[in-house]
Amino acid sequence: MLLATDLDGTFLGGSMEDRLKLYQIIKENKDIQLVFVTGRGLESVIPLLNDPMIPTPNFIIADVGATICDGTTLTSIDSIQHEIERNWPSVYELQEDFSAIPSLIYQRVPQQRRCSYYYDTSTDLAKVQKIAEKRGCDVVTSVDKYLDILPKGVNKGSTLKKLVALLGIPTNRVLVAGDTLNDLSLFHTGYKGVAVGGSETALLEASANLLNVYQARHAGAGGILESMKKNKEFAAYVNDVIEEPILRQTSNDRQLVMVYHRLPYERMMVDGKLKQLPPQSPNGIIPSLLGLFEKGRPGVWIGEEVDLGEGNKDVRNKVDVDKFPNLAVSAISLSQKDIDKFYRVFSKEAFWPTIFSFVDKAKFNHLDWEHYLKINKLFAKRIAQEAEPEALVWIHEYNLWMVPSFLKTMRPDLKIGFFHHTAFPAADIFNTIPWRREIIGSLLMCDFISFHIPRYVENFIDVLRSHTPFKRLKTINVSKQFLTYSMALGVEEMTKIISVEGRTIRLGAQPVGVNYGLIEGLLAKEEIAKRIETYKLEVANKEMKRILSIERMDYVKGPLEKVLAFGEFLKEYPEFQGKVELINVCTPPSKGMRIYDKIRDQVNQAVGEINGKYARLDWTPIQYFFQALPFEEVLIQYSLADVAWITPLRDGLNLVSKEFIATQGLLSQSGVLVLSEFAGASVELPYCVPTNPYDRRSMIESLHQALTMQEDEAHLRIKRSLQQIKHYDIHYWGEDFVRELEESNNTNEV
Repeated sequence: MLLATDLDGTFLGGSMEDRLKLYQIIKENKDIQLVFVTGRGLESVIPLLNDPMIPTPNFIIADVGATICDGTTLTSIDSIQHEIERNWPSVYELQEDFSAIPSLIYQRVPQQRRCSYYYDTSTDLAKVQKIAEKRGCDVVTSVDKYLDILPKGVNKGSTLKKLVALLGIPTNRVLVAGDTLNDLSLFHTGYKGVAVGGSETALLEASANLLNVYQARHAGAGGILESMKKNKEFAAYVNDVIEEPILRQTSNDRQLVMVYHRLPYERMMVDGKLKQLPPQSPNGIIPSLLGLFEKGRPGVWIGEEVDLGEGNKDVRNKVDVDKFPNLAVSAISLSQKDIDKFYRVFSKEAFWPTIFSFVDKAKFNHLDWEHYLKINKLFAKRIAQEAEPEALVWIHEYNLWMVPSFLKTMRPDLKIGFFHHTAFPAADIFNTIPWRREIIGSLLMCDFISFHIPRYVENFIDVLRSHTPFKRLKTINVSKQFLTYSMALGVEEMTKIISVEGRTIRLGAQPVGVNYGLIEGLLAKEEIAKRIETYKLEVANKEMKRILSIERMDYVKGPLEKVLAFGEFLKEYPEFQGKVELINVCTPPSKGMRIYDKIRDQVNQAVGEINGKYARLDWTPIQYFFQALPFEEVLIQYSLADVAWITPLRDGLNLVSKEFIATQGLLSQSGVLVLSEFAGASVELPYCVPTNPYDRRSMIESLHQALTMQEDEAHLRIKRSLQQIKHYDIHYWGEDFVRELEESNNTNEV
């Protein structure tokens, strides 16, 4: 079968449910050839080719029949195109001829020879026709607004007939579809045709007596489906689609599907037996997300795990029946090789450096991309299988960027939300990704897309500008929660709601908060309180100011730049030699992360050189720890620090800075936070000391400012920052995301 269809109002028209149904039929039946036949110029069709929801056409007939090309490569079908080109008159002569008709307004379209105009009821169409005939051209009009001048005999229908003959397709296996008068030539081919519901009156009148044309009741894609059911040659395609009634939820307490590459527990072999253990890190995202299910909300958590044997093959489990009675876990078992290739190799070597603007470190491998798609599709299939009708789906992180594109066609009833735990780069950086169109197309299948801060939202908007037409339906001022002009990542306004191809998408800036209650509870423990007191006495006896740096070993965090800046600080301010120490804790990356080997070696060398140059028998400038510390130990280090020196070159947010403030504030202390302007958290924390990690002078002077700050000022800064941290905690973040997802597609606020 060959389906030749107009776009606007036809293939792209109708309800979302009908569109997805038609698109699914085309994608799943390789013997259906799809031809876009449109009045659009080719350039304006290209954004549709980047939309993963829309099937890729085999051919495109654009410019009302004047352009024909392959739908995948966009190369011209020369045997047909050359014949059209030979018949074109001079476009400049045509423009000169039509300048005598003032009601014709020239329409600038991206096609070299096309001559298009806007016209109205005052236009003398008979005169236009006479001029066109003189030049050997035809006049094609549409919706009483658009007028095209084309070579004699060139139109949508004539070009399609040449294509069908070239392909050797039987005429009874061709279906054409349209909705405006310039689609009439498609019906004059004699192929079976459908004028979809809501078509232009002039088209309906002109095709009323054509026996090959069916006038449908349903609009857009629904009309095409309707006509396919009426034709015995095409009915089998439609009848093969299983109609499953969508049950409408009446309760606001809808199922929540959590989609994360990690599971809410860890499984490992202990004494030859597979055991389920709580997450090793109690302060991370996972405990917060689990909290959304504490009150009995129905849900399912979908994540990946290493296939350890026959005992854990894609089965449903429970996390904690008592705490989360209605939460199930559906684990996707993958081999260690698959996980390493998906996460540790491709995601970290291609996407991670690009997201954080280190394009020179990115490695793009197309075979790895195919593997990435395979894993994303596995996640989408599992969601489609586990989700109840109209469930809320919350997808996390760039590892799963392509899940929405697969999922939307499988389950159009679901509400899809996506949260980026990383930064989101500017358009010129993001667009270096070879698969940028597919990724953006997938994200646009979401109902709600959220980032840490407004700057990342606006970066996403800038990327959209280079990919697809869209409308900004709502913007908001962000100064209530975020800094604006005073920081490197500040913006004053943020786009809140956009419309793309008729779909409304909500955007959000929702920085992750700390688990304030957990920190408060741990600091109140007698054992931890005693250890803090003991260590404080030891530190006080040394009369030494402690500068604390805790970060993962990652070039993005700028560990080398920090160590080198500290060496320069000791040189420029020799009075601090023997009076300050840098406690530098670098958490090792996951095993197999080869991309971090070089930066680790460079940091080791720099630390050794600085300690070798400045150390004394009773003083070591840098105490360097290449190890992960338990969270209780991290809190103790926060409590002992006079300065937290947090200076990533790029960071999506940075929870360490917030945890430091929470600890210092709860203990009524006066530690000073020095924070990189390129960490997302910097626009949330107006009382930190900002620094530019790309400028060593800024690094040195901000550290000096922190070390010499008066205690009462430092105490006030911590007190004010604590108010922000306490209000926007981890629980606020999780609940706010779900609320926004539930409100997505609510047009009342636009």
